[in-house]
Amino acid sequence: MSLAEKIEEKLTAAFAPQHIEVQCESHMHNVPAGSEMHFRVVLVSDAFSSLRKVQRHQKVYAALAEEMAGPIHALALHTFSPDEWQGAAAQSPQCLGGGKK
Repeated sequence: MSLAEKIEEKLTAAFAPQHIEVQCESHMHNVPAGSEMHFRVVLVSDAFSSLRKVQRHQKVYAALAEEMAGPIHALALHTFSPDEWQGAAAQSPQCLGGGKK
């Protein structure tokens, strides 16, 4: 099972999302080929309805505590309640760090 699949499985169990996207974006960074370190997550859940953005992110970090302590280097979070969800979230910019400048 890939790390992206594991992340999706854990977030689905924790938040019962109406919509979830987990994308590995490591290929956009200056890391070895095949790395799974940088991820973009779009998560739409009723669990976020009464929470501020920081609280939502804290809950996601808690659900992924094991992965955050190890293989995940970067996690771009786009969290929405169903009422906020417009059908799309912003894409991540291309990395300009390391040898990519």
